[in-house]
Amino acid sequence: MKIRSWDTNLKVRLIGEALFNMLFWMYFPFIAVYFGEALGNDVAGLLMTVPPLFSLAGSLLGGALTDRIGRRPVMLLGAAIQAASFALFALSGYHLLDYIAFIGIGLGGAVYRPASSAMVADLVPPEERREIFATFVTANNIGAVLGPALGAIFFFHYRHELLWSCTLVTLLYFIAIFFIVHETMPRTERKENKASGVARVFKEQLQGYAVIFRDRVFLVYILAGIFALVAIMQLDLYFPVYVINKVPAQALFTWHGDSFFHFSSKGIFGWLLGYNGLLFVLFILPVTKIFGSWKDRNVFVLSSLLSGIGTFALGLHTNVWFLFAATTVFTFGELIRTPVTQSFIAHYAPEHARGQYMGADNLQYTIGKFIAPVTVFLSSWVPPMGIFTLILLFALVSAFLYVLLFRIYREPR
Repeated sequence: MKIRSWDTNLKVRLIGEALFNMLFWMYFPFIAVYFGEALGNDVAGLLMTVPPLFSLAGSLLGGALTDRIGRRPVMLLGAAIQAASFALFALSGYHLLDYIAFIGIGLGGAVYRPASSAMVADLVPPEERREIFATFVTANNIGAVLGPALGAIFFFHYRHELLWSCTLVTLLYFIAIFFIVHETMPRTERKENKASGVARVFKEQLQGYAVIFRDRVFLVYILAGIFALVAIMQLDLYFPVYVINKVPAQALFTWHGDSFFHFSSKGIFGWLLGYNGLLFVLFILPVTKIFGSWKDRNVFVLSSLLSGIGTFALGLHTNVWFLFAATTVFTFGELIRTPVTQSFIAHYAPEHARGQYMGADNLQYTIGKFIAPVTVFLSSWVPPMGIFTLILLFALVSAFLYVLLFRIYREPR
């Protein structure tokens, strides 16, 4: 499905989200460093555990509102919260206000995402959803590749200008949604959403989520995702700790005793991180097409195995080229999984509760963020191969749970 033939809603979102994501990656990787320098690493570490809770609440709220008032109003609300939070961050002269603004940015994004995903599911036929989601991931990862390199300069030297740029882009995106994007919530769903009091609205939403969390298929899917993400998230957790502390400085090439492109441990990690992002940009669309005919079960299981085996392999050797090869394996594990995860929920969720399921889907990421750092904590007592073996076990449990999932759920043909 070529971009030229896309619905206008999707084109506006692709451009807006790609621009915002580039700016996001210009500040997000440096937030922990910023608060660490200001408040100390111990306090900053504690502070970083709170935003995921607000994001979880935002996802559940956004998902519930998406099914009640529509996709477009919720997207407008999320963009407005983000624009206001960026403006507060830019104007703030106090670290407490900076932190509140940072939470607000994450909250706005969490409110926005379920409506955004539901809109794709509304507009795109099931057989084309993987490719559409993959296109959005590609656009976002271009920002993830370029953003950190630019942010290393702009965040520390031109932070206010960067934050005002984020405010302006988010505000312009809000205006574009308001004037260009049209509502896509199915008519059958609109008829069911009658006006009622605030207390009743919240009661109904809680009842809706209670039904979702009694859904055995959905719970197994979330549990499998949590175990899979523990392995995938190590790129930002134990992986840098291991590379920086255990991998020696070395050259990329040697010729007749001379070495070329000599890098420190930190430099090697930077190259591996950039390589990971580059693989996403270059291969997610081709890989999505290649695996387009595969059943979701096979893609999920293969993803877990590649992520686990690739991460485990990192501990087998410290040669930089071997590390690049291992990075390739676990990156492809994450790469083939991403669009299928989004399309699976779009297929599985009933039309009248699509937004709620999209919001509840973020549970796997929130819980995964809480569990995944255990590898860093254990690394003070457990040797690297012990940590990598633990990560592999998480991935294998995930693969087993995905097999179990598709024994109790039959994929639509």
